[in-house]
Amino acid sequence: FVITDGKRNDIGATMEAYTAAHLGTTMVGENECTPFGADALTVNGYLGSDGINPLLRTCKEHDKGIFVLVKTSNPSSGELQDRLIDGVPVYAIMGDMCEAWGREQIGQYGYSSVGAVVGATYPEQLRELRARLPHTMFLVPGYGAQGGGAAGVAGAFDTNGLGAIVNSSRAIMCAYQKEGCDEHEFAQAARREAIRMREDLTSYIDIK
Repeated sequence: FVITDGKRNDIGATMEAYTAAHLGTTMVGENECTPFGADALTVNGYLGSDGINPLLRTCKEHDKGIFVLVKTSNPSSGELQDRLIDGVPVYAIMGDMCEAWGREQIGQYGYSSVGAVVGATYPEQLRELRARLPHTMFLVPGYGAQGGGAAGVAGAFDTNGLGAIVNSSRAIMCAYQKEGCDEHEFAQAARREAIRMREDLTSYIDIK
C-alpha cells in the first residue's frame, strides 16, 4: 500500500491534474497511464472543498484514499491549528470536515476513504480526535525521531486495534547509525528497527 506524502492542494483544473497524476489516470497519446500509481495521497484541506472534491470523485472511481492535514506533528502547528473558532480548535473543525467529506465512502471496517494526518507528538489531541472522528483513518507521523512514543500513539487506535497507520521514516532509514553497525548493513538494521517499533506499538494497543 503506497502513500504519496505530497501534501497537495489547489483549485479547479490544477487540482484535477494533481488528482489524475497521483491517484487517477491520464492519457498520453492513445495510452491511458497511471503516472504515480499511489493508493493514497496526503493533501492540504485548508483551501476548502474546492480542493477536495476532485479527489473524492477519483477515490470513488479508483478505490483510492486521501489523508488530510488535521493536526500536524511539527512544533509550530498550534500557531494556526490550535486557534479557536466559536470555542472549537481549528484542527477539530478540519477533522469534522474529514468526517463529512468521507461519509459517502465508508468501507466494510467502518472507515472512509478520507483520512486525517494527526501527529504522534500530540497524544492528547490524538485521543480527542479518535473519539470525535469514528469513521476517519489516521496517518500518524512523528513517532520515533520526532519524539512521539508508543504510549501516546495508542490513542489513535480504536477498540479493535484499527484506525491508524503509524509512520516512521528517519528512525528506520538511519537505524544503522543508531546501532553503530556498518552502513552496508542498513537494510538489516532497518528491518530490526521496524520489528522493534511494531512490538513497541502493539504492546500499548488495548484491544477489547
